[in-house]
Amino acid sequence: MLDDERGLRRWRTRVGRHLRWARTEGVAKLAEEDDLNPVTRVADAARRWRWRRQHGVQPGQATPVWLVGVQRSGTNMVVQGLTASPAFEVHNENDRRAFEHFRLRPDPIVRAIILSSRHRYVLFKPLCDSHRVDELLALDTPMPGRAIWAYRDVDDRVRSALAKFGDNNLQVLRQIAEGTATGRWQAQRVSTANLELIKSFDYGRMTPASAAALFWVMRNSLYFDLGLDRRDDVLLSSYDALVADPAAAMRQLCTFLGVEWDPRLVAHVEERPRVAELEIDPRVRAACRELSERLEAARLVKLPA
Repeated sequence: MLDDERGLRRWRTRVGRHLRWARTEGVAKLAEEDDLNPVTRVADAARRWRWRRQHGVQPGQATPVWLVGVQRSGTNMVVQGLTASPAFEVHNENDRRAFEHFRLRPDPIVRAIILSSRHRYVLFKPLCDSHRVDELLALDTPMPGRAIWAYRDVDDRVRSALAKFGDNNLQVLRQIAEGTATGRWQAQRVSTANLELIKSFDYGRMTPASAAALFWVMRNSLYFDLGLDRRDDVLLSSYDALVADPAAAMRQLCTFLGVEWDPRLVAHVEERPRVAELEIDPRVRAACRELSERLEAARLVKLPA
Protein backbone atom coordinates (compact mmCIF):
# COMPACT_ATOMS: atom_id res chain seq x y z
CA MET A 1 0.00 0.00 0.00
CA LEU A 2 2.85 2.37 0.85
CA ASP A 3 4.43 1.94 -2.59
CA ASP A 4 1.03 2.50 -4.21
CA GLU A 5 0.59 5.75 -2.26
CA ARG A 6 4.04 6.96 -3.30
CA GLY A 7 3.30 6.11 -6.90
CA LEU A 8 0.01 8.00 -6.72
CA ARG A 9 1.72 11.06 -5.23
CA ARG A 10 4.35 11.00 -7.97
CA TRP A 11 1.64 10.71 -10.62
CA ARG A 12 -0.30 13.62 -9.13
CA THR A 13 2.85 15.73 -8.91
CA ARG A 14 3.77 15.00 -12.52
CA VAL A 15 0.25 15.72 -13.81
CA GLY A 16 0.12 18.98 -11.85
CA ARG A 17 3.52 19.98 -13.20
CA HIS A 18 2.46 19.25 -16.78
CA LEU A 19 -0.78 21.20 -16.38
CA ARG A 20 1.08 24.20 -14.95
CA TRP A 21 3.67 24.01 -17.73
CA ALA A 22 0.96 23.77 -20.40
CA ARG A 23 -0.80 26.83 -18.94
CA THR A 24 2.33 28.96 -18.74
CA GLU A 25 4.25 27.83 -21.84
CA GLY A 26 1.58 26.26 -24.06
CA VAL A 27 0.72 22.71 -25.12
CA ALA A 28 3.10 22.83 -28.10
CA LYS A 29 6.04 23.56 -25.80
CA LEU A 30 5.04 20.70 -23.51
CA ALA A 31 4.86 18.27 -26.45
CA GLU A 32 8.28 19.39 -27.67
CA GLU A 33 9.79 19.21 -24.20
CA ASP A 34 8.63 15.66 -23.49
CA ASP A 35 8.98 14.42 -27.09
CA LEU A 36 5.29 13.57 -27.33
CA ASN A 37 4.85 13.97 -31.09
CA PRO A 38 4.44 10.41 -32.47
CA VAL A 39 5.15 11.45 -36.08
CA THR A 40 8.48 12.99 -35.09
CA ARG A 41 9.41 10.02 -32.93
CA VAL A 42 8.71 7.46 -35.68
CA ALA A 43 10.65 9.47 -38.29
CA ASP A 44 13.58 9.86 -35.90
CA ALA A 45 13.64 6.14 -35.12
CA ALA A 46 13.65 5.30 -38.83
CA ARG A 47 16.51 7.70 -39.50
CA ARG A 48 18.62 6.12 -36.74
CA TRP A 49 17.82 2.63 -37.98
CA ARG A 50 19.12 3.56 -41.42
CA TRP A 51 22.26 5.05 -39.88
CA ARG A 52 22.96 1.86 -37.92
CA ARG A 53 22.64 -0.22 -41.10
CA GLN A 54 25.06 1.98 -43.02
CA HIS A 55 27.47 3.29 -40.39
CA GLY A 56 26.81 1.43 -37.15
CA VAL A 57 29.78 0.68 -34.90
CA GLN A 58 30.43 -2.64 -33.25
CA PRO A 59 28.81 -3.15 -29.83
CA GLY A 60 31.17 -1.89 -27.15
CA GLN A 61 32.56 0.94 -29.29
CA ALA A 62 30.04 3.65 -28.36
CA THR A 63 31.17 6.67 -26.35
CA PRO A 64 28.91 7.55 -23.40
CA VAL A 65 28.07 11.25 -23.12
CA TRP A 66 26.60 12.61 -19.89
CA LEU A 67 24.65 15.88 -20.17
CA VAL A 68 24.25 17.29 -16.67
CA GLY A 69 23.57 20.52 -14.78
CA VAL A 70 20.61 22.18 -13.08
CA GLN A 71 17.09 21.62 -14.38
CA ARG A 72 15.82 24.38 -16.71
CA SER A 73 19.32 25.26 -17.94
CA GLY A 74 18.79 24.70 -21.65
CA THR A 75 19.73 21.02 -21.70
CA ASN A 76 16.77 20.20 -23.96
CA MET A 77 18.19 22.59 -26.54
CA VAL A 78 21.50 20.71 -26.47
CA VAL A 79 19.73 17.35 -26.69
CA GLN A 80 17.61 18.51 -29.62
CA GLY A 81 20.73 19.70 -31.41
CA LEU A 82 22.70 16.50 -30.91
CA THR A 83 19.63 14.42 -31.77
CA ALA A 84 19.85 15.94 -35.26
CA SER A 85 22.88 13.69 -35.73
CA PRO A 86 21.85 10.02 -36.15
CA ALA A 87 25.25 9.05 -34.73
CA PHE A 88 23.67 9.61 -31.29
CA GLU A 89 21.51 7.17 -29.37
CA VAL A 90 19.60 9.41 -26.96
CA HIS A 91 18.23 8.54 -23.53
CA ASN A 92 16.29 11.39 -22.00
CA GLU A 93 14.90 11.44 -18.45
CA ASN A 94 11.55 10.03 -19.56
CA ASP A 95 13.20 6.95 -21.13
CA ARG A 96 12.20 4.10 -18.83
CA ARG A 97 14.89 1.82 -20.21
CA ALA A 98 17.58 4.02 -18.65
CA PHE A 99 15.68 6.02 -16.00
CA GLU A 100 13.25 5.45 -13.17
CA HIS A 101 11.52 8.50 -11.72
CA PHE A 102 14.08 10.72 -13.50
CA ARG A 103 17.04 8.95 -11.84
CA LEU A 104 19.44 6.73 -13.72
CA ARG A 105 18.91 3.04 -13.25
CA PRO A 106 21.72 1.07 -11.53
CA ASP A 107 25.14 1.32 -13.15
CA PRO A 108 25.15 -2.27 -14.52
CA ILE A 109 21.93 -1.54 -16.46
CA VAL A 110 23.28 1.75 -17.80
CA ARG A 111 26.58 0.11 -18.73
CA ALA A 112 24.72 -2.66 -20.60
CA ILE A 113 22.86 -0.02 -22.62
CA ILE A 114 26.17 1.57 -23.61
CA LEU A 115 27.84 -1.73 -24.49
CA SER A 116 24.93 -2.88 -26.65
CA SER A 117 24.65 0.32 -28.69
CA ARG A 118 25.70 0.43 -32.34
CA HIS A 119 25.68 4.22 -32.42
CA ARG A 120 28.88 6.20 -32.14
CA TYR A 121 27.61 8.04 -29.06
CA VAL A 122 25.11 7.21 -26.31
CA LEU A 123 23.76 10.42 -24.81
CA PHE A 124 22.17 10.43 -21.35
CA LYS A 125 20.59 13.43 -19.62
CA PRO A 126 20.74 12.48 -15.92
CA LEU A 127 20.11 15.91 -14.36
CA CYS A 128 19.03 14.42 -11.04
CA ASP A 129 22.34 12.51 -10.98
CA SER A 130 24.56 15.49 -11.79
CA HIS A 131 26.25 15.07 -8.40
CA ARG A 132 27.47 11.65 -9.66
CA VAL A 133 29.02 12.78 -12.92
CA ASP A 134 32.54 11.95 -11.74
CA GLU A 135 31.36 8.43 -10.89
CA LEU A 136 29.58 8.10 -14.24
CA LEU A 137 32.75 9.12 -16.06
CA ALA A 138 34.53 6.32 -14.19
CA LEU A 139 32.04 3.71 -15.42
CA ASP A 140 33.91 0.74 -16.87
CA THR A 141 33.28 1.06 -20.62
CA PRO A 142 35.72 0.37 -23.49
CA MET A 143 35.33 3.93 -24.78
CA PRO A 144 35.94 6.61 -22.12
CA GLY A 145 33.00 8.87 -21.40
CA ARG A 146 32.60 12.60 -21.88
CA ALA A 147 30.44 15.02 -19.89
CA ILE A 148 28.78 18.33 -20.70
CA TRP A 149 27.82 20.59 -17.79
CA ALA A 150 25.13 22.98 -19.02
CA TYR A 151 24.34 26.22 -17.22
CA ARG A 152 22.15 29.24 -17.81
CA ASP A 153 21.70 32.82 -16.60
CA VAL A 154 20.19 32.54 -13.14
CA ASP A 155 17.22 34.84 -13.77
CA ASP A 156 16.16 32.95 -16.89
CA ARG A 157 16.58 29.65 -15.06
CA VAL A 158 14.51 30.88 -12.12
CA ARG A 159 11.65 32.01 -14.37
CA SER A 160 11.60 28.67 -16.16
CA ALA A 161 11.83 26.69 -12.91
CA LEU A 162 8.97 28.61 -11.30
CA ALA A 163 6.82 28.07 -14.39
CA LYS A 164 7.37 24.30 -14.38
CA PHE A 165 8.07 23.38 -10.75
CA GLY A 166 6.37 26.12 -8.72
CA ASP A 167 7.88 26.42 -5.22
CA ASN A 168 9.52 22.96 -5.27
CA ASN A 169 13.04 24.39 -4.81
CA LEU A 170 11.84 26.30 -1.76
CA GLN A 171 10.35 23.16 -0.19
CA VAL A 172 13.51 21.15 -0.89
CA LEU A 173 15.86 23.77 0.54
CA ARG A 174 13.72 23.96 3.68
CA GLN A 175 14.08 20.20 4.10
CA ILE A 176 17.84 20.35 3.53
CA ALA A 177 18.15 23.12 6.13
CA GLU A 178 16.09 21.07 8.61
CA GLY A 179 18.13 17.92 7.93
CA THR A 180 15.13 15.93 6.70
CA ALA A 181 16.19 15.58 3.04
CA THR A 182 19.13 13.19 3.44
CA GLY A 183 17.65 10.63 1.03
CA ARG A 184 16.74 13.12 -1.70
CA TRP A 185 18.95 13.56 -4.77
CA GLN A 186 18.95 17.33 -4.24
CA ALA A 187 20.79 16.91 -0.92
CA GLN A 188 23.63 14.75 -2.21
CA ARG A 189 27.25 15.97 -2.01
CA VAL A 190 26.34 19.50 -0.94
CA SER A 191 29.51 21.23 0.21
CA THR A 192 29.92 22.33 3.83
CA ALA A 193 30.00 25.98 2.76
CA ASN A 194 26.78 25.65 0.77
CA LEU A 195 25.09 23.73 3.56
CA GLU A 196 25.92 26.53 5.99
CA LEU A 197 24.60 29.08 3.48
CA ILE A 198 21.37 27.13 3.05
CA LYS A 199 20.85 26.85 6.81
CA SER A 200 21.34 30.61 7.27
CA PHE A 201 18.00 31.55 5.67
CA ASP A 202 14.47 31.75 7.03
CA TYR A 203 12.39 29.66 4.64
CA GLY A 204 9.18 30.99 6.10
CA ARG A 205 10.07 34.36 4.60
CA MET A 206 12.09 33.40 1.51
CA THR A 207 10.35 33.80 -1.85
CA PRO A 208 10.17 30.93 -4.37
CA ALA A 209 12.31 33.04 -6.75
CA SER A 210 15.10 33.46 -4.19
CA ALA A 211 14.94 29.75 -3.38
CA ALA A 212 15.18 28.79 -7.06
CA ALA A 213 18.23 31.06 -7.37
CA LEU A 214 19.85 29.53 -4.27
CA PHE A 215 19.17 26.07 -5.68
CA TRP A 216 20.95 27.21 -8.88
CA VAL A 217 23.98 28.08 -6.71
CA MET A 218 23.89 24.82 -4.79
CA ARG A 219 23.78 22.56 -7.84
CA ASN A 220 26.06 24.53 -10.18
CA SER A 221 28.69 24.73 -7.43
CA LEU A 222 29.14 21.00 -7.88
CA TYR A 223 31.06 21.72 -11.08
CA PHE A 224 33.88 23.07 -8.91
CA ASP A 225 33.23 21.01 -5.78
CA LEU A 226 33.71 17.78 -7.76
CA GLY A 227 36.86 19.10 -9.45
CA LEU A 228 35.26 19.01 -12.90
CA ASP A 229 36.96 22.29 -13.80
CA ARG A 230 40.28 20.41 -13.73
CA ARG A 231 39.18 17.64 -16.10
CA ASP A 232 39.65 17.55 -19.86
CA ASP A 233 36.70 15.19 -20.31
CA VAL A 234 34.13 17.73 -19.03
CA LEU A 235 32.97 20.74 -21.04
CA LEU A 236 30.98 23.73 -19.77
CA SER A 237 28.12 24.64 -22.11
CA SER A 238 26.48 28.05 -21.73
CA TYR A 239 22.84 28.32 -22.83
CA ASP A 240 23.30 32.06 -23.28
CA ALA A 241 26.37 31.59 -25.48
CA LEU A 242 24.49 29.00 -27.54
CA VAL A 243 21.57 31.35 -28.11
CA ALA A 244 23.84 34.32 -28.86
CA ASP A 245 25.95 32.48 -31.47
CA PRO A 246 24.51 29.02 -32.15
CA ALA A 247 27.02 27.95 -34.78
CA ALA A 248 30.09 28.92 -32.74
CA ALA A 249 28.84 27.31 -29.52
CA MET A 250 27.76 24.08 -31.21
CA ARG A 251 31.00 23.85 -33.18
CA GLN A 252 32.88 23.98 -29.88
CA LEU A 253 30.71 21.19 -28.53
CA CYS A 254 31.28 19.16 -31.67
CA THR A 255 35.04 19.63 -31.38
CA PHE A 256 34.92 18.43 -27.78
CA LEU A 257 32.99 15.30 -28.68
CA GLY A 258 34.65 14.66 -32.04
CA VAL A 259 31.36 15.08 -33.92
CA GLU A 260 31.28 16.29 -37.49
CA TRP A 261 29.78 19.78 -37.73
CA ASP A 262 26.43 20.09 -39.47
CA PRO A 263 24.28 23.26 -39.62
CA ARG A 264 21.23 21.12 -38.82
CA LEU A 265 22.55 20.80 -35.27
CA VAL A 266 21.48 24.40 -34.58
CA ALA A 267 18.48 24.74 -36.92
CA HIS A 268 16.17 24.68 -33.88
CA VAL A 269 17.91 27.45 -31.93
CA GLU A 270 16.04 30.74 -31.79
CA GLU A 271 17.17 34.05 -30.37
CA ARG A 272 15.73 34.66 -26.91
CA PRO A 273 15.26 38.20 -25.57
CA ARG A 274 17.00 39.09 -22.33
CA VAL A 275 14.74 40.22 -19.52
CA ALA A 276 15.16 42.32 -16.40
CA GLU A 277 16.55 40.85 -13.19
CA LEU A 278 14.14 39.35 -10.71
CA GLU A 279 13.79 40.44 -7.11
CA ILE A 280 16.08 38.02 -5.30
CA ASP A 281 17.42 38.07 -1.76
CA PRO A 282 20.61 40.24 -1.78
CA ARG A 283 22.79 37.53 -0.24
CA VAL A 284 21.53 34.97 -2.74
CA ARG A 285 22.08 37.46 -5.57
CA ALA A 286 25.67 38.03 -4.45
CA ALA A 287 26.32 34.27 -4.41
CA CYS A 288 24.79 33.96 -7.89
CA ARG A 289 26.99 36.71 -9.30
CA GLU A 290 30.13 35.23 -7.80
CA LEU A 291 29.38 31.77 -9.18
CA SER A 292 28.34 33.17 -12.58
CA GLU A 293 31.72 34.87 -12.90
CA ARG A 294 33.54 31.65 -11.94
CA LEU A 295 31.57 29.59 -14.44
CA GLU A 296 32.10 32.03 -17.28
CA ALA A 297 35.83 32.30 -16.55
CA ALA A 298 36.14 28.51 -16.46
CA ARG A 299 34.17 28.13 -19.69
CA LEU A 300 36.39 30.56 -21.58
CA VAL A 301 39.55 28.86 -20.33
CA LYS A 302 38.39 25.42 -21.45
CA LEU A 303 36.98 26.31 -24.87
CA PRO A 304 38.13 23.78 -27.49
CA ALA A 305 40.48 25.23 -30.10
